[in-house]
Amino acid sequence: MAEDKYMHLVIVRHGESEWNKLNLFTGWTDVDLTETGHEEAIAGGKALHEAGYDFDVCYTSLLKRAIHTLNHVLDELDRNWLPVHKTWRLNERHYGALQGLNKADAAAEHGEAQVKIWRRSFDVQPPALEPGDERDPHVQEMFRDVPKGDLPYTECLKDTIARAWPYFESEIKPQMEAGKRVLIAAHGNSLRALVMQFEHLTPEEILEVNIPTGIPCSYTFDKDWNVVDKHYIGDPATIEAKINAVANQGKVKK
Repeated sequence: MAEDKYMHLVIVRHGESEWNKLNLFTGWTDVDLTETGHEEAIAGGKALHEAGYDFDVCYTSLLKRAIHTLNHVLDELDRNWLPVHKTWRLNERHYGALQGLNKADAAAEHGEAQVKIWRRSFDVQPPALEPGDERDPHVQEMFRDVPKGDLPYTECLKDTIARAWPYFESEIKPQMEAGKRVLIAAHGNSLRALVMQFEHLTPEEILEVNIPTGIPCSYTFDKDWNVVDKHYIGDPATIEAKINAVANQGKVKK
């Protein structure tokens, strides 16, 4: 493994969550996978197994939909013994006061363009939570060990990058440079934060990137961190359909 001149990483967005199914802004709300989401995660694990993938270390967020996705993948790979690091820095983007609102209803009220800006813009934050709101991470047990000054009341993608990318550079990158094969199970926006850096995308380009649920994506880097290969693992038609479904979440229902 250490002799391989390339570095290997697989990222996977969690399977469909209960709030994905309801088309709600989820953010840091700790909702679980739907039955479909469990099936997506299992299918992702099977695809990795069938393609001959193996890993040395895994990373995920503190949110159960990502953790349970990773668990399913490791079940299918028979790799439950692998070390798993959980961090809030890989959490989904915090959607502030939008959390719990229906995306299509928000589009009908505020316009599809505004909702797309909130969902996909680089540096526009959604409306912030009021301190002490039940959705405020400062008052939630899950984040009791995180310095209060680090916890957000709302985030744009730029904010998500500001927490996720330094974690990647300090914790994950050294593992890969040491020859470790890494698996990250996380969220649409925390993964887009990484993808933007990997692929040197502009804020305009990342706006159009949609990461499908439950489909593993393999990256191979050379020693200078240039992407020499990127591909999704699974059935091409299914992958395309899922990417389109993510893109359409913020539109008004006809």
